[in-house]
Amino acid sequence: MRAVIQKTFGGPEVLEVAEVDRPRPLAGEVLVRVHASAVNPVDIAVRSGAFPLLGEPPFGVGWDISGVVEEAGPGARFAAGDEVYGMPFFPRAATAYAEYVAVPSRQVARKPATLDHVQAAALPLAALTAWQGLVDAARITEGDRVLIQRAAGGVGHLAVQIAKERGAHVIAIASAPRHDFVRSLGADEVIDYRTTDFTEAVRDADVVFDSTAQGERSLTVLRPGGLLVSILEHGDAALAATVAAAGRRFAGVSVEPDHASLEAIAALVDAGRIRPYVEETFPLAEAGKAHELVASGHVQGKVVLTV
Repeated sequence: MRAVIQKTFGGPEVLEVAEVDRPRPLAGEVLVRVHASAVNPVDIAVRSGAFPLLGEPPFGVGWDISGVVEEAGPGARFAAGDEVYGMPFFPRAATAYAEYVAVPSRQVARKPATLDHVQAAALPLAALTAWQGLVDAARITEGDRVLIQRAAGGVGHLAVQIAKERGAHVIAIASAPRHDFVRSLGADEVIDYRTTDFTEAVRDADVVFDSTAQGERSLTVLRPGGLLVSILEHGDAALAATVAAAGRRFAGVSVEPDHASLEAIAALVDAGRIRPYVEETFPLAEAGKAHELVASGHVQGKVVLTV
């Protein structure tokens, strides 16, 4: 089968399409014929060596998949022909930029029926990150004031929708050209980070969902007892101590596979409550170009590879 691999750390040019052995599903696993795989910022950080999550190359990056079960191992909870989506193995290697991926069947869920594979592939890592931060950690409820950083990005645009679906008052941070987009997702207030300091514009937030590593600055906008959810500084013990000393709470979120949450997200998608936005697609052979676009930091929604 074809898969994108890299033999060294470096820029997008290190990504190459290679012929590799097709994996075989073990007991409890399914072999998925991948139709699409999304590109996430963590892929760029791992590829470059800035975040050496997978050790030394060679390896393949990518985690998000949507496709069709080709073969099911004994005891797997899906059968050949089922359409599934998910984020297998994270934070271990999944090599998801590939024609086939073998994955534990409890790390994927049935694909939302109202989405095609490109749209479905845009969901898992980003939507699970938002869900695990806002629903599982923050347990946001009706009327909570929730501040969301990078609200037009891959995680952010889904976080806005999830928070709004839970009844929150959503304060979104995005550049001015993205304001109409973010409002269309349900944001109640939108702040242009280029012209306004959010620490001066916001007060008494119940939750800050931080995807920018600005945790300490966010303390000033939280009410006493409010919660800082950080997806980049999740392992920062010093930050957690600072938050506690300020009379606020801290939750560090490192996304993990979770079929139950994927099922809940799919149900909301099919009910018309959440929708992923895909800015651009690239064929598998142009994974490097997709990485360049995501690395620019100016993507609205997601970038997806078609396989």
